Amino acid sequence: MTRSVGRLVAESLAAQGADLLFCVPGESFLGLTDALGDVPALKLVVCRHEGGAAYMAAADGRMRTGRAGVCMVSRGPGVSNAMIGLHTAFHDAIPMVLLIGQVERRDRGRGALQEQVYEKYLADTVKAVIPVDMPHQASEAIARAFHLAESGTPGPVAVVLPEDVLDEDATGIALAKPRPRAVPGPAPAQVEDLARRLASAQRPVVLVGGAMDGPPQGLADLRRLAEEWSLPVAPTHRRPHLFDSHHPNYAGYIGNRVQPTLMSALREADLLVALGERMTDVVSQSYTWPSAPDPQMPLVHVWPDPSELNRVFRADLPMACDPAQLVAALLARKPPPNPAGRAGWIARLHGLHRDLTAPRWDPAPDGVNFSAVCIGVAERLAADAVLTTDAGNFTSFVHRHIPFRPGQIFLGSAVGGMGAGMPMAVAASIRHPGRQVIAVVGDGGALMTGNELATAMRHGAAPVLLVSDNRTYGSIGMHHANRYPGRNYADAADLVNPDFAAWGRAFGAEGFTIRSEADIAPVLDAALAPRQVPAVVHVHASALQVTAWRRLKG
Repeated sequence: MTRSVGRLVAESLAAQGADLLFCVPGESFLGLTDALGDVPALKLVVCRHEGGAAYMAAADGRMRTGRAGVCMVSRGPGVSNAMIGLHTAFHDAIPMVLLIGQVERRDRGRGALQEQVYEKYLADTVKAVIPVDMPHQASEAIARAFHLAESGTPGPVAVVLPEDVLDEDATGIALAKPRPRAVPGPAPAQVEDLARRLASAQRPVVLVGGAMDGPPQGLADLRRLAEEWSLPVAPTHRRPHLFDSHHPNYAGYIGNRVQPTLMSALREADLLVALGERMTDVVSQSYTWPSAPDPQMPLVHVWPDPSELNRVFRADLPMACDPAQLVAALLARKPPPNPAGRAGWIARLHGLHRDLTAPRWDPAPDGVNFSAVCIGVAERLAADAVLTTDAGNFTSFVHRHIPFRPGQIFLGSAVGGMGAGMPMAVAASIRHPGRQVIAVVGDGGALMTGNELATAMRHGAAPVLLVSDNRTYGSIGMHHANRYPGRNYADAADLVNPDFAAWGRAFGAEGFTIRSEADIAPVLDAALAPRQVPAVVHVHASALQVTAWRRLKG
């Protein structure tokens, strides 16, 4: 019995540990989708837009702790639509494998229908583009793609599969074995150096970022290290779940525009340890903490890829190693005596955090203060909940008012791509059936990828979608007003929206509406009750309450 290249690719995906494939079907890879029926280990998730499919694959790459999510797209328009998910995976360091159907080899270079040269087109968006021109290259290409996507600084890798190759005979071609991941360990001399620095610093701060977002044991070890070594720990942008926000060693969330009272205290740090954090402009508060290129305090930068170290910030101690292994190495040592003033430093930072995130809000004159909704969500968040967000000012309410505990998962686009919230929630609901999954989105992002409600209905996923509808692109309007005070921006930012509850019901979901703060408790109780279909909650939110921290004058 013959075996096609399409079947070989499907078997290779399963051999690499893939189980969910997100796609919008396309004629250029029919030879692969046809073969999936013969490989029961693979489940095909059919989406309604390639941007949604790519976001789902990125979310899956996050949830699988170091294993790549998989997206399949057709040539040309399919790849173009998926670019937003690739952009997120590239900047957020998320492993992803993108399979691209390509024109037949005999037509390549002629400007055939939807033809693109992906080595050029994707040059600044993926770690590598791997073309498959011969049957014997197919399985090896899949193995190499997963290895590259999951190694060093994780990211997306594209495999280009010409349509005619998928139908060729691959009988007798062996499956390429999965490649063991090289995990760099910490050098003993550097561990000794870091231990000395941590023992002597009066006011250290440990930032914990995406490279620590792995198996639960690593985060449990981090908690133990914070306790035994008396260290304040602060999770970074879009990774709030990496340290228990109720823990007394929690030093605040280091996201976009940290509040001045907390930031003023953090600037007194005499040692900054970036543990699994790349140190973007958002985390570094526009390259001011630490200052670039020469930090104002000693910087220890821990990241598994040496090419990332010293790229922007000069590190006093650059450590190219797995951050979880470094935490384990420190725990193997005897904890140093607690330096004078350390306990007060930790208590001060945690106290500022608790004060800033206290459940306080004032009614707004033009709609629901979204703070009240997020406080209500926090009160009902399950111990193993998955919460996703889109991009926009409304996320400030989430990060101020929804604390995270161990066992919960937060998903979002750290690079700030709109449209991530809904597809990531669908992916989470498919990956973790039965768990509470909540997507918090703005009215702008809801209509970018909210059509993935149809994907949820098709695949039995039941996320709850909270839509903060303030009838405007709020963050854009805020920035316009800041930059050009007194100028009208309504034509650029104001929106005309549907009744989102009715919109949700049109897909087969249940629809709810919050028009006032009095509606919050009963609606959230109903929407978050166990269900078999998605729920959409339309919140008529205040536009004057532009962020969780700022209200415009009416």
